[in-house]
Amino acid sequence: MRALLVVNPAATTTSARTRDVLIHALASEMKLEAVTTEYRGHARDLGRQAAESDEIDLVVALGGDGTVNEVVNGLLHAGPAPEHLPRLAMVPGGSTNVFARALGLPNHPVEATGALLDALREGGERTIGLGLTSGTPGTEDEGVPSRWFTFNAGLGFDAGVVGRVEQHRERGKRSTHALYVRQVMRQLFGEPNRRHGTITLERPGEEPVTDLVLSIVSNTSPWTFLGNRPIYASPKASFDTGLDVLGLSRLSTAAVARYGTQLLTSSPERAPHGRHAVSWHDLTEFTLHSKAPLPLQMDGDHLGLRTSVTFTGVRRALRVIV
Repeated sequence: MRALLVVNPAATTTSARTRDVLIHALASEMKLEAVTTEYRGHARDLGRQAAESDEIDLVVALGGDGTVNEVVNGLLHAGPAPEHLPRLAMVPGGSTNVFARALGLPNHPVEATGALLDALREGGERTIGLGLTSGTPGTEDEGVPSRWFTFNAGLGFDAGVVGRVEQHRERGKRSTHALYVRQVMRQLFGEPNRRHGTITLERPGEEPVTDLVLSIVSNTSPWTFLGNRPIYASPKASFDTGLDVLGLSRLSTAAVARYGTQLLTSSPERAPHGRHAVSWHDLTEFTLHSKAPLPLQMDGDHLGLRTSVTFTGVRRALRVIV
């Protein structure tokens, strides 16, 4: 087997020495080429090169969710073709590693490497669905390039939090859970549309749902983790179905306290609910419009401001090693 290992040198939970040990362990089991990323988008370029090669059987991403997202977008640059594309494997090295953990992989890079090697020996493989976003025809975002996401996307409040966290990371701050909590509070009190949202969700053949403040799109569950605590915005979301959405139409102080508590205590059997909460399960296609430009995030990566985004749930898009 020939494999490409894409290494993010800025991965927050692995040292250079640890990465060398992991590379040695993987190279003992396969013909391995390790490439260290040098710029934003480099992992995507490497994934694309692997997809266009006839010699690469497996691409391993060593890094966080951002690194994995770039590799996936490179692999799927020409669309899904699971049987003809290299398989994807992950060694988590980020602060949260939602995608890897949602697939049941250990969060520790050394343990995850052992689990990966065991899965390869035993033929452990799964074909999963992914989410795809594109610019909506007839809007100012029509020409925006399509982009894949693995576990989550959001337009509005949560994307604003992601943007705030990224600004602090660019200044040298570490991505910690305390940093996220602080930015949630700052985003909340700076939110101009806390009581009357600007987002409308449209589905083919259905009445639109208007005035949403927050929209969390999930391709799996849990949506994220607070330390070791999984957070279930849409407990039924699965890599085997379409996309799920949780929307909130109010973020008053009382609503934040209510739904924040529900998220923190959520479980596979208990989801956020109430008068200002709406949810959908297993959607194939829908569009989120906003009256004003709002931040968009995918897999924890802030992608700027959008007024309209079309989402598609693509089943059986990519093979992963689990």
